[in-house]
Amino acid sequence: MSQLNWRKPTFSENQANCVELAAASDGVRLRESDEPGTVIRTTPAALGVFIRAVKAGRLDHAV
Repeated sequence: MSQLNWRKPTFSENQANCVELAAASDGVRLRESDEPGTVIRTTPAALGVFIRAVKAGRLDHAV
């Protein structure tokens, strides 16, 4: 995983704690910058569904 090109949002460039993304040959990786050893693997399609749900507010009341 050290060979992945981890990226974080431009609005978080100066922040210590943020979500970072990396493209891999078999999908997308996500991690928190303050916990770099914990990595979640997903697909671009699943990540897109999640992002659209967040933007639409469909998860605002999820428990």
